[in-house]
Amino acid sequence: QVQLVESGGGLVQAGGSLRLSCAASGRTFALYTIDWFRQGPGKEREFVAGFRWSGGSTNYADSVKDRFTISRDNAKNTVYLQMNYLKPEDTAVYYCAGREIGRLRYDYWGQGTQVTVSS
Repeated sequence: QVQLVESGGGLVQAGGSLRLSCAASGRTFALYTIDWFRQGPGKEREFVAGFRWSGGSTNYADSVKDRFTISRDNAKNTVYLQMNYLKPEDTAVYYCAGREIGRLRYDYWGQGTQVTVSS
């Protein structure tokens, strides 16, 4: 009942920037958070950044704090992840995930977008 579509991934040199987008549609009124996760090659999935859909509060993993910024365009129902000062260790498939109000699990996931950072 909520659809999430990521875009904006690509190849970038270390120190460069990318902006990922997560477009939400459907029952967005029921969302509690839209968060970003990533999974690098041979690694576990890890939390990157979170955005509270209603209140607008944010939180970040320590590994990306002060480099990444999560935000929302209310008119477009789109959450962005601005990634600056990228490092090779940021290379991963990035996913946006939505959690509904009153739910502990993430109910919705996008298809993922590849981010590759070269040395």
